Amino acid sequence: MKTTAPKRPLVGAHFSVSGGLHKALESASEYGCTAMQIFTANARTWKPKKLTADDIDAFAAGCEQTGIKEIASHTAYLINLAAPDPTVHERSCAALKEELNRSTALSIPYVVLHPGSHKDSGMDVGMEKITDSIRRIFDEVSSCTARLLLETTAGQGSGIGHTFEQIAEMLEKIGMPEKTGVCLDTSHIFAAGYDIRTPKTYERTLAEFDRIVGLDQLSVIHINDSKSDFGSRVDRHEHIGYGKIGIDAFGCIMCDPRLSKIPKILETPNPKGEKDWDKINLQTLLSLTSRAKCSKDRS
Repeated sequence: MKTTAPKRPLVGAHFSVSGGLHKALESASEYGCTAMQIFTANARTWKPKKLTADDIDAFAAGCEQTGIKEIASHTAYLINLAAPDPTVHERSCAALKEELNRSTALSIPYVVLHPGSHKDSGMDVGMEKITDSIRRIFDEVSSCTARLLLETTAGQGSGIGHTFEQIAEMLEKIGMPEKTGVCLDTSHIFAAGYDIRTPKTYERTLAEFDRIVGLDQLSVIHINDSKSDFGSRVDRHEHIGYGKIGIDAFGCIMCDPRLSKIPKILETPNPKGEKDWDKINLQTLLSLTSRAKCSKDRS
């Protein structure tokens, strides 16, 4: 009687594209990843290097060779769709449009976006500007196949998107559920005041997300511990099990059947010359999927 090998969990990390976009796929494969995140261009410039046919072909070949299909691109840090400054706002719109086109050309299914910062213009004004901008951009890139994911934020400064209600309102105002979704960052929601440290608080937070936003809107999880305290609204990522969230939360996430098809991507620091923290964090996450650990965490 044939037995089917169990599917590997959808886990990965953010990888460098130094040397070519396809190099990130090679790195992810070497780590045994089934998902990954990249910047398709320099994250700190308004003028990214143009994609070539060779770039696209090499990336497609890398996806085929490694079997890695669950890929997210992260938008440039400069993008702020809520910016009151008209020049910054227009540059942001152009950069997001470019990223959606680049990801579509590379057959990357998800584009992760920090919603924006209102810079004291007010939360309502900022949210309206974000949603109007996204609708306009999608009108201009009608052939785009990449799904735009609004990332939950920590609530630092005048940042938008640190409550589930804000995320839900923006998605509703955009009104394009087939083209939009959510990237949930564990470190961010913890800093924003959503407790996931124990099975009980984890279940409560996930139920709240499902009620307000909907689990059907969740496409990617950034799986990070937090250096910052609960409710601090300070965005600082930490290695899995070494931060203020603690290991139990990640056992809940890794063993939750509702999240089994959601790619879980690390964004923890991995400086050269020190321990290989990507390897350590990935091994930690995979160790949490053991049946005994799952049974304990879900009880």
